[in-house]
Amino acid sequence: MIEPRKRERKEKPQEPKSDLEEKVLYINRCSKVVKGGRKFSFSALILVGDGKGKVGVGFAKANEVADAIRKGSENARKNLFPFTMEGETIPHEVKVKWDGACILLKPAPAGTGVIAGSQVRAVLEAGGVKDVVAKSIGCNNPKNQVNATVKALQALRNRKETLELRGTDV
Repeated sequence: MIEPRKRERKEKPQEPKSDLEEKVLYINRCSKVVKGGRKFSFSALILVGDGKGKVGVGFAKANEVADAIRKGSENARKNLFPFTMEGETIPHEVKVKWDGACILLKPAPAGTGVIAGSQVRAVLEAGGVKDVVAKSIGCNNPKNQVNATVKALQALRNRKETLELRGTDV
């Protein structure tokens, strides 16, 4: 008697579980009037961070919300960058202008928390900053605020890096 063959199931290779936290910051709906009516498209601003000094932002457009979020997430993971922290705060005060948005970040003593507006707060918390005071000056466009915050985080330097750039010893 011949035994029936058992089919071997091929399991799909699972993506490695990453410790990145993903957040949808803003979704915008845009409409275009065409012959048959209105045609809608969506744009999504996505934030990805590991809570340990790495953060990335992605922006994408698509005809469906889910596609825009997926594309924005992929874009954010490509744009991950590390930034300098001193304990659970930032090393120094920084003021950055991006388009109409101007962001001021100041270090704060332990226990202060993140004092910032919604978009700036999201970026700082995703990056793992626990104590900081931030002020948004100028426009309230979410994309510009987030880009200004990212530029401010990239501008941070610790004391050692600054002294090396100047060519002096500690």
